[in-house]
Amino acid sequence: MSDENKFNFSEEEQQQITNEMNKEAAVEEKKAAVKKDAQGLFASIKTFLSELLDFRDDTDRDATITAIKADIPFKGATAWILVCSIFVASIGLNANSTAVVIGAMLISPLMGPILGVGLSIAINDIDTLRKSLINLAIMIVLSLLTAFLFFWLFPLSADTSELLGRTRPDIRDVLIAFFGGLALIIARTKKGTIASVIFGVAIATALMPPLCTAGYGLAIGNWEYFGGAMYLFTINTIFIALATFLVLKLLRFPMLKYANSAKRKRTSRFAMLVAVVVMLPAIWTFLTVLQESKYKRDFESFVKSDIENNDNLWLQRKDDDLDSDNKIIRLHFNGDVSDEMVSALQNDILKYESIKDFELIINANKTRSADRLMESLDRAYADLDRKDNVIDGLQKQIEELQANISNLNKVIESKSTDQNAISFSSLSRNAKIKFSDLEYFGYAKMLESKDFINIDTITVANVRWKVQLPDSMVYVKERNLQKWLKNELKVDTVFIKRN
Repeated sequence: MSDENKFNFSEEEQQQITNEMNKEAAVEEKKAAVKKDAQGLFASIKTFLSELLDFRDDTDRDATITAIKADIPFKGATAWILVCSIFVASIGLNANSTAVVIGAMLISPLMGPILGVGLSIAINDIDTLRKSLINLAIMIVLSLLTAFLFFWLFPLSADTSELLGRTRPDIRDVLIAFFGGLALIIARTKKGTIASVIFGVAIATALMPPLCTAGYGLAIGNWEYFGGAMYLFTINTIFIALATFLVLKLLRFPMLKYANSAKRKRTSRFAMLVAVVVMLPAIWTFLTVLQESKYKRDFESFVKSDIENNDNLWLQRKDDDLDSDNKIIRLHFNGDVSDEMVSALQNDILKYESIKDFELIINANKTRSADRLMESLDRAYADLDRKDNVIDGLQKQIEELQANISNLNKVIESKSTDQNAISFSSLSRNAKIKFSDLEYFGYAKMLESKDFINIDTITVANVRWKVQLPDSMVYVKERNLQKWLKNELKVDTVFIKRN
């Protein structure tokens, strides 16, 4: 075959190749169309999310700066409103009433100087920063003095849960302060009028109770309460200012310009230093509080799953159970704890990532406390009494049922026309004993007439045998039953009818 004819194809083959090429081109066109539609869909979703979440176009920068600066001073009506709100919050803490504390938050004007601190750092405004810090200090002193006077005049009979919960920060306090600050500053930057007091409730949630608790600590001379509450207040204040700083930076508020370049540089450096000073403790505190919350979570899971569900362990909860600073877990038990149980607990604690490195200290008593033993004994006696009452009630019901059955049998048998008839209950019981394959037994006197003139009385026994019993055995047993019934009933003829 010559080279010219080596690759010559028939018309059908050429048509098939052309069709395949057309199909491949159509598939590529469809893929390109799908890709284009997907890109359009992603672009639409991106545009929708941008329009939904982007609040930069709705920001009034000049009005926001003016409004925040106007709320910084603490004097006149604002000071009296703060005093009144601190009094109301202190009353709520005294009465351990959450509703009253929330009511105090609605009228509290605490947010002004703190927002001023965040604003001044964001725009390098040293004068505003100075005013904000001075008014913040006035606010703190006025609040502490008000709370001190209240609790000095109306001391608590006992520490309430609302107060004790404000002496040490946890992750919830930090999140409330940060997201409350975000909500407030976003609302303040929006164009138009917004009831900023409503957004200030989240700020007051993080600030007012710690201030009142610090005043309570001063009134009773408890420096641990005072220090813990002021530490919580400081942390919350930092996070609120941090939220304000971040939002204003995100919105690109204009930096304040100074005519003197040297002053501008100093101001910028000072603002950056303050920002770092604010952010570093905030980050450190957040991580510390987050880690401590993990310790508490895993410790509570360990106690619930591996100790409280074990009936052989009797745990006494104390304040020093979890020492996160020294990484020690102390467990106090009533009763003896075996070495095998101690080893099992040490192995169980390894399942919890946060506390697996903690040292486990077991404190056990050889004898359980008398109060707990008496309590358990009382519960056991009460359970026995309840069970005895139930048993007595059931026994009484059984006796009553037996008496009713006996009376019903007597009534049925008394209605028999034959006074000399044998008791059916004893007859049926004996029949079952003698013929254990019986499943049903009954008998009766029946009248019959063959010529419709003379009447005869016959005895008929209805029986049912077990299904698995062969027919040959059934016939044998029925003949024996017939003989036995004749003898028992003192009759000449007994007809067996299979039921």
